[in-house]
Amino acid sequence: MTDPRVLSILLVDDDEVDVMNVKRAFKKANLTNPLFTAENGLQALQMLRDGQVGQGRLLVLLDLNMPRMNGIEFLRELRSDPALRATSVVVLTTSNEDQDKVEAYNLNVAGYLLKPVTFSTFVDLMVTLQKYWTLVEMP
Repeated sequence: MTDPRVLSILLVDDDEVDVMNVKRAFKKANLTNPLFTAENGLQALQMLRDGQVGQGRLLVLLDLNMPRMNGIEFLRELRSDPALRATSVVVLTTSNEDQDKVEAYNLNVAGYLLKPVTFSTFVDLMVTLQKYWTLVEMP
């Protein structure tokens, strides 16, 4: 049985290197949050609807530039689904476009983070995000 206080992470990203970097950052920083991955928005929605991402608290880390269903399309679908609309989402992307930021925030993302260039910065970002989310989501 899953502890409802545990924060599970669903990483939605089609870039294998970025997925590997997130996993490596979790390991290096000793982050033990359950980490699930989806390669695009369609797969992520299916996982969420099928209950494949654990129970309890959930944070989606979302890339914007993906095939089949990009991050903005995923957010629109997520927010239109009564069972999923309250899901917490943080955008983690290479896109520094103002239009992407505005659209993401209009779709109620909890944050918009640019992917770091160096691995050590990636580790720092994951640790900071986990600490922040632990504080704001305390039961």
